Amino acid sequence: MKKKILALMMCAIVVSFFGVNFVSAAETGLDGCKITRMSRLPSSLNCETTTVNNATYCLYEDGDCGMCCLLNGIYNITDWVFVVLMAVSSLMIIYGAVLFTTSQGDPDKVTKARSLILFAAVGIAVALFSRAIPPAVKMIIGV
Repeated sequence: MKKKILALMMCAIVVSFFGVNFVSAAETGLDGCKITRMSRLPSSLNCETTTVNNATYCLYEDGDCGMCCLLNGIYNITDWVFVVLMAVSSLMIIYGAVLFTTSQGDPDKVTKARSLILFAAVGIAVALFSRAIPPAVKMIIGV
């Protein structure tokens, strides 16, 4: 049951990150999405943009806007995944270190501390892997 709830929460987070770009564009009356950083998008894409209220929007009728919006959404999601996983992993390492130092030779506490630090290392590896997702998507879609 917990896995289903976690999966639903993750789906809601993903949908909300993609949805924010489209909702912000709809509020301005534009048919497109909000681009957070143009410098990330490949120059091979023709992302024609317009600026409204100090925000950059890609309009669907111009060029490769769909791909620009997709890549922008993927970058936004992976940025948040990276930040959250690094923060949680750092806290887990600190807590594991505290357990190690206060265990006083108790095998249960030492085992728990080791597993926390191991899970934190896995979290850091997943966070670093999330940085490799956008270039992989670019390679798959051929931009």
